[in-house]
Amino acid sequence: MKIKIQRDNIKEYETDLHDSTLLEFLQNIKTTVDSTLTYSSGCRSGVCGSCAVRVNSKEVLACSHKVKDGDLVEPLRNCDIIRDLVVDMDKAYSFNNKAKAWQSKDSQNILLSPENEKINEIQTDCIMCSSCYSACPVYAVNDDFLGPFSLTRIWRYVSDKRETSPEEKINTIQTNGVWDCTLCNECTIVCPQDISSKADIEKLRARSAMHGFIDPNVSNFDSGFGFDGSPSF
Repeated sequence: MKIKIQRDNIKEYETDLHDSTLLEFLQNIKTTVDSTLTYSSGCRSGVCGSCAVRVNSKEVLACSHKVKDGDLVEPLRNCDIIRDLVVDMDKAYSFNNKAKAWQSKDSQNILLSPENEKINEIQTDCIMCSSCYSACPVYAVNDDFLGPFSLTRIWRYVSDKRETSPEEKINTIQTNGVWDCTLCNECTIVCPQDISSKADIEKLRARSAMHGFIDPNVSNFDSGFGFDGSPSF
């Protein structure tokens, strides 16, 4: 079986493995064909997220993806490449600080009901693989965009009954945040945990409206008509 790997240039590798995961294939290449191949791995069970790469232009976990003949393997996008398939995720993670994506220090110490726990249960399953960042097309035009990962985390805390300052978090996501998302759903499609950042961003938009914010793209739009419906030109 042969696959192609994007390194300094695209290189083709062949092994005798069949019905293997991509991670097993990469390990075989490194131990028997090319010891200089560099990639990331950790738990090998789809939990840590460290082996995320792109295969045929789609983000996957190497430990979960069943390799197919002719697959093209590339590093994640929107991240600086350290070497081969290893990327620097620090910038993606830094947006959590900008968005203040954590629970406030003065949060209430109260017991949550099962219903309250389910409101943001799936958002806590994020494994920080950065697949959603890699898939997001907004970075092509705005590399200050907070991104799906951080915005999902914001919803996780804004919707938490223990949070005492949800309005502060809503304030942080008005610029380069919820209104910059195109709602293309690419982040949801590639999430290995089936988290829908698109849905979370839509809920954050609704919550933003409750706090008096509106989409700046709408507020700056001139329809050409006055409030009474008459032409304004």
